[in-house]
Amino acid sequence: MSILEYITFAVLSVLSLSINTKGQTTQNINVLFVNEEGNLVAEKAVDVAVNYIKKNNKLGVNTEPVKVIGNRSDASALLDSLCSSYNDMLASSMFPHLVLDTTMTGMASETVKSFTAALGLPTISASFGQEGDLRQWRNIDENEKEYLVQILPPADIIPEIVRTIVLNQNITNAAILFDNYFVMDHKYKSLLQNVATRHVIAPIKEPEKIGDQLRQLRKLDIVNFFILGSFENIKRVLDAADSVGYFNRKFAWHAITQDKGDLKCNCRNATIMLAKPVIDAQYQDRLGLIKTSYQLNAEPEIAAAFYFDLALYSFLAVKEMIADGAWKRNNATNYITCDEYDGKNSPKRIGLNLKKYFNKDTSETPTYGPMSIISNGYSFMEFNMQLSAVGVRESSSDKSIPLGTWKAGYDSNLTLLDPQNMKNYTADVVYRIVTVEQKPFIIKDETAPKGYKGYCIDLIQRISEILNFDYEITPVSDQKFGNMDENGKWNGVVRELMDKRADIGLGSMSVMAERENVIDFTVPYYDLVGITILMKLPKTPTSLFKFLTVLENEVWLCILAAYFFTSFLMWVFDRWSPYSYQNNREKYKDDEEKREFNLKECLWFCMTSLTPQGGGEAPKNLSGRLVAATWWLFGFIIIASYTANLAAFLTVSRLDTPIESLDDLSKQYKIQYAPLNGSSTMTYFQRMANIEAKFYEIWKDMSLNDSLSEVERAKLAVWDYPVSDKYTKMWQAMKEAELPNTLDEAVDRVRDSRSSSEGFAYLGDATDIRYLEITNCDLQMVGEEFSRKPYAIAVQQGSPLKDQFNTAILQLLNRRELERLKEKWWSRNPEAKKCEKQDDQSDGISIQNIGGVFIVIFVGIGLACVTLAFEYWWYKYRKGSKVVDVQGAPHVKHPDMMSKINDGFNAKDWQYFGRNSCVASTSGNCHSDPLYGGCWLALVDNRTAAIL
Repeated sequence: MSILEYITFAVLSVLSLSINTKGQTTQNINVLFVNEEGNLVAEKAVDVAVNYIKKNNKLGVNTEPVKVIGNRSDASALLDSLCSSYNDMLASSMFPHLVLDTTMTGMASETVKSFTAALGLPTISASFGQEGDLRQWRNIDENEKEYLVQILPPADIIPEIVRTIVLNQNITNAAILFDNYFVMDHKYKSLLQNVATRHVIAPIKEPEKIGDQLRQLRKLDIVNFFILGSFENIKRVLDAADSVGYFNRKFAWHAITQDKGDLKCNCRNATIMLAKPVIDAQYQDRLGLIKTSYQLNAEPEIAAAFYFDLALYSFLAVKEMIADGAWKRNNATNYITCDEYDGKNSPKRIGLNLKKYFNKDTSETPTYGPMSIISNGYSFMEFNMQLSAVGVRESSSDKSIPLGTWKAGYDSNLTLLDPQNMKNYTADVVYRIVTVEQKPFIIKDETAPKGYKGYCIDLIQRISEILNFDYEITPVSDQKFGNMDENGKWNGVVRELMDKRADIGLGSMSVMAERENVIDFTVPYYDLVGITILMKLPKTPTSLFKFLTVLENEVWLCILAAYFFTSFLMWVFDRWSPYSYQNNREKYKDDEEKREFNLKECLWFCMTSLTPQGGGEAPKNLSGRLVAATWWLFGFIIIASYTANLAAFLTVSRLDTPIESLDDLSKQYKIQYAPLNGSSTMTYFQRMANIEAKFYEIWKDMSLNDSLSEVERAKLAVWDYPVSDKYTKMWQAMKEAELPNTLDEAVDRVRDSRSSSEGFAYLGDATDIRYLEITNCDLQMVGEEFSRKPYAIAVQQGSPLKDQFNTAILQLLNRRELERLKEKWWSRNPEAKKCEKQDDQSDGISIQNIGGVFIVIFVGIGLACVTLAFEYWWYKYRKGSKVVDVQGAPHVKHPDMMSKINDGFNAKDWQYFGRNSCVASTSGNCHSDPLYGGCWLALVDNRTAAIL
């Protein structure tokens, strides 16, 4: 500035002051108004403010702002326009008292901040951004902060309600969509800073792309949506959400706007939480006056009122500063042009406290709300936002329920009418669970609350109670937990988690290294589980007459032949031997036991000789005794052999277990074996086979390496291949046996086995096989577990659920809940069967094998009863009865008298009677005392003779 210009400006200032002291009420102020393209509401509001002060002479201020309109992205053009207008003002001696900056953000805003800070121009800015977001004003000193003042517009403070709602409702994920009425460039980090909420902030796309935008956000597991914009743009987003089916209990929608009016959308059934500004009753008349009398009809209404008050209060603040002489005292008349600025010669405005004068009480009532001037980034217009739940049914609003209010500001809380009611309008935390049905972990049950039951269902239910979430269970289409093919592509549960189509993978899922590369696992919820073998349970053949099978049929026939032959020989020897009882009665008349070995007695003797009771009186003749002794020796040997072989026979049948380990299975060929196709067990054998093949190639390359010395080659020269090809052969055998695709198919093949030594064996997880064993009486688990791995819950890679679930599982472990679940689904499983205990070495002989002995007893008793009946019938009815007189006869002291009597009377039959008189009939019936010394009755040719 030249000396002449400075003197001229000083004279004008003095004249102006003298005029005011003489009653002049109007103060002309020079304002450089900077706006950006598209911010029409600010331009309209400033024009209304200028018109307002012109029509209200009592305010004592007048201005004709110099306007500069710039592009948000073209900093160079805007700077040229600023310097040109500014230099023109200086050239016209219109030294700017104030720069009114309504640029919003971006390069335009930063250009204005750089321009005003460099030239030391008092500025009131309505740019967006908190402390530190305005980079060109980031390092200004405390003195500069007094005349470089930023006041946030409503569109910059309204998004803070998102933070308040998120904290109030404990929202863990959020998508924040905004239109051009809001600027969120600086909010990406600050809006939800230090809040444990995954969030995405993005502008609303074109109408035809909004549906795809929502789908992409859903793939990021986002269910809480915040829409910041006009009612028109909010309607577009809600219509798109309805078209993709995002209105249900799993989603929460929040509409936040500066507009007034009602929310509308073409939604079939939706509930949206609406937040819109509401004017305080004490300012309604003021706003109505400005709108009607001064045509402040720009929209949004709250933004127009803010820019109007901002301009009005800025003009009045400058006017007060000039009137108080602060302008002159604080060296506010020192200006340099843009060309004169060299980066170090910025004018100093010591003590020019524009912020204090702006915040000074004025007679002008706020149009919408009072200005709260604190510091740059924290100054804003005070107002309230009304929260309500708007229900939309068949494209029309059917109800609006007030929820509360929010006072604009940082860290402001919600004032709710009913805090409990807010929970009804939040998104339920519903996780998508994919699973593979596998008993007893996951069991399909239509009657269960979620359609499934089992160990894992009980586990996830307890976790949900701890973490307070809900879930949906969906089976994967291929019923696989997940394996990687040769192209590196995954299937099953792993694929669903990788593609973000599921939140949780639940079931008996093994933790594997390759799976951990693409998904995350929680801490194990189950013990280490290995691979084992399922085979058909061998059944020991039982027979009621199994005791007869100890000896072969030929042996039994030979024993029977020996029995009859020996009996016959004994009868022949007793018949013809002169020393037998029947041929030498006088010799043995004094013996107490007299036994005539006829054919019946011989058969009875040989039979009873084989029993502990013994055969009774032996033959009297030596030849008969030799035959009896021989028979006794024979019987002793046969019985001893039978007894010993019976125990051995039963024991050997129990010890028949052909397969006891994986090695046994690999060394035989009669039993086919295989795991499920695509299972972790299949992967294990396939990889073990590949490893053996690679080791073989490595060993072969080492052995055939020509560069090795003789000593080194000798160290590699072995007779046997150093690495076994066990798994290579087993994998080949599995492929030849054809891997079953489902567990049911595998179990059916095991059941169809001919026996435990011929058929099919299934290799799988020990838990599956153990469950099949306790729920089926014809299956058994064979061998020890190998390749043991833990079971865990799978989540998406990087998911926060991992840490949450870890905490919950550890709590359940400490409370021993996992042990109770294991006992419930294993020890007390309702589907467990009580199977008949198989014979083993510690058990006795079962009734199935020895029951035939009891049948023999009952058959013998039955035959005896039949024989008794026959005897009774034969004796009573076969012989006709005849009553005869019996005379007394001399007492016969011994039955040997029968032979003498028989010689005299030629009797055909004799009947012995007791001492008393008796009556006999032709049938042989009598009543007498059967003692020696009685009477004998002889029947001779139908004549009765009494022998005395």
